[in-house]
Amino acid sequence: MPSFPIVDSHLHLWDPRLIRYPWLSGRLARPFLPVDFQADSASVAIESLVFLECAAAPEHAFDEAHWILEQAKAEPRIAAMVCHAALEQGDAVRADLERLAATDKVRGVRRIYQDEPDPAFCLRPEFIAGVRALDGHGLSFDMCLKHPQLQSSIGLADACPNVPMVLDHIAKPGIAAGLMQPWADQVRDLARRENVVCKLSGVATEAAAGWTPETLRPYIEVALEAFGPSRIMFGGDWPVSTLAITYPAWVALVDDMISDLSDAEQRQIYRDTARSFYRLA
Repeated sequence: MPSFPIVDSHLHLWDPRLIRYPWLSGRLARPFLPVDFQADSASVAIESLVFLECAAAPEHAFDEAHWILEQAKAEPRIAAMVCHAALEQGDAVRADLERLAATDKVRGVRRIYQDEPDPAFCLRPEFIAGVRALDGHGLSFDMCLKHPQLQSSIGLADACPNVPMVLDHIAKPGIAAGLMQPWADQVRDLARRENVVCKLSGVATEAAAGWTPETLRPYIEVALEAFGPSRIMFGGDWPVSTLAITYPAWVALVDDMISDLSDAEQRQIYRDTARSFYRLA
């Protein structure tokens, strides 16, 4: 385990009794509250948490943000939020962005496009206009996609060079299928865009049952080599990650993967990149 408190850049919380999440099913279709996270992560020293929107039904986007502010009273380590906005509305989304920017703790926006059937969805003119609008409100963009959408996401980063972006879950590579290319080359290409950083998160859930740390190692090494410690941040992706790994086990796995790095580089991954990107106090 790290010898210092970490920043987790990717935490989910939800209560489907209060807010509708159409995608929830199986083991995840129940409330996951601060008390649950505290129990699961008790063995890990955590300094700060960044909440990521959880794909609530569109009518609940602002409800989710305000619910998280209430949850932060029970979990004061929640230092920042990344909320949903319908960026595909283009310039019409500006009113929502203004409202979000005025909400306490909001630092960025995520509009998931991983399940869009069009692999170039993020290159539609309206979507690009919506992402560009983030710049005027001081908001970053979390890129949540699957590896077949990585090439178009490079185009999005090129189209919006003034918007700070973070690649969630190292672009969800095809680990279960044993696919390395073209994902690896595309990650390296995306990393050449200076406005983009990367989350080391959500990796184990992309692997097939029976995976081992060595299954994940080549993918983690590509991301580390491409972005470097100064542009990588740790993310727990709890509770989605619990489908494949416990929270302490994920921290321990990451710790092993970066054990050859210097103390300063490890602190960059575990704390400093997220603190800088999300402007944590």
